[in-house]
Amino acid sequence: AAPVERARLAELFGDAIVREDVVSFDEASGAVRAVQRERLGALLLAERPQRDPDPAAIRAALLDVVRREGLTALSWSDDARRVRERMMFVRTIDASWPDVSDAALLADVAGWLGPHLDGVARRGALARLDLAAILLDRLDWRQRAALDDLAPTHLTVPSGSRIGVDYADPASPVLAVRLQELFGATDTPRVGGGRVPVTLHLLSPAHRPVQVTRDLAGFWSGSYFDVRKDMRGRYPRHSWPDDPLQAEPTRRAKPR
Repeated sequence: AAPVERARLAELFGDAIVREDVVSFDEASGAVRAVQRERLGALLLAERPQRDPDPAAIRAALLDVVRREGLTALSWSDDARRVRERMMFVRTIDASWPDVSDAALLADVAGWLGPHLDGVARRGALARLDLAAILLDRLDWRQRAALDDLAPTHLTVPSGSRIGVDYADPASPVLAVRLQELFGATDTPRVGGGRVPVTLHLLSPAHRPVQVTRDLAGFWSGSYFDVRKDMRGRYPRHSWPDDPLQAEPTRRAKPR
């Protein structure tokens, strides 16, 4: 081995020296790093920050992070998660709606996420993206107008309470509601524009499930009486009528 001056390398190997712009995500700093490099084979001769890095290259570096780490690289708020679950449910009854499954979102991450990455260069800014709004942008105006009808966030039960619908399982949306709030109702609440009965998680006064059913009328005429026998001794201040179809729906206990 022998020392060689930098200038001498240029004289000897000028045609082999590669000058390139490199844009990549730096895990240590949590940011996209854009540099200009000169190298001879594997030998790095010089490196300096780029003055005006290409925005498309920055977007590509961030998209590579999402492809590599998966959708967990993004920050999914409760609102974003619920919007996504509602869209996945509607797709089970109408295949023309966008596919927002993990596989589909990762396969087309440049298409749905890329346009929203202008000005984003750090992981912190990536985490602050409004994913709910970004997903809703994938719907046309007709779909946006139909979403609340097909996948309402809440349903009103006979007691007057507005109860949130859980779409975590797109094939079986869940409505968890206290049993007494459904007195008098025979029809199972529905979503999907009236096409899909929800799975009712009928709750005790302590908000624990006592029955799971998609057939409310069948519950009142059958297993309700077993539930009543078990529950009325444990919760005597709550209503357990002989005829639940004639009882007044309520969300309150009996007065002392």
